[in-house]
Amino acid sequence: MLLGDILYEPGGQMQHAYFPTNAIVSLHYVMESGASAESAGVGNEGVVGISLFMGGDTTPSSAVVQTAGHAYRLAGRLLKQEFNRGGLVQSLLLRYTQALITQMFQTAACNRHHSVEQQLCRWLLLTLDRMKGNELVMTQELVASMLGVRREGITQAAGSLQEAGFIRYRRGHISVLDRSGLEKRTCECYAVVKKELDRLLSDVRHRQDIIARPNIGVQPAGLRG
Repeated sequence: MLLGDILYEPGGQMQHAYFPTNAIVSLHYVMESGASAESAGVGNEGVVGISLFMGGDTTPSSAVVQTAGHAYRLAGRLLKQEFNRGGLVQSLLLRYTQALITQMFQTAACNRHHSVEQQLCRWLLLTLDRMKGNELVMTQELVASMLGVRREGITQAAGSLQEAGFIRYRRGHISVLDRSGLEKRTCECYAVVKKELDRLLSDVRHRQDIIARPNIGVQPAGLRG
């Protein structure tokens, strides 16, 4: 999936669900004027297309690839069939939906009550949680569009964070140099979203850690015993 790819548009009929592996997808609400703002992001912790199993096949939001990468694509009818079986898949999808709703609510509150710098820190930290590295390919214009603020506000906030030594910005690349610094500058919204995601999907995160961990101390079968 390439940066800027549109997975679905407002009111469009959904045909597939997407499970990002190393891509990040931004969910946007678009106004009649064309202005938009991100309501949530989806990375390797979730699925794009919850409307498919929640009872509706359309949504007033759009889904746009924020960070290029890969995802598994599943036909909507197959996801519905598996969801309707009940059991672990249904439970997992419903828990993820609750985490996503928490993220949407907290984003709305954050955009209303906190400074642009705090919003930028929150957004950077949530994005980093979905990535392996610490460098984002992202222009200030795109970040401003995500947060629904003026580009000048992002320029000022990014400049402040760069002056503090927390990030480095150059030619559409944002490198995070001091994550702990961002965590101190951000508002409580990041911690609320992260805590709820960890609480609801702790078993998934545990399995991901096991898969990612190298097999230290494991000998080939022929050398055991």
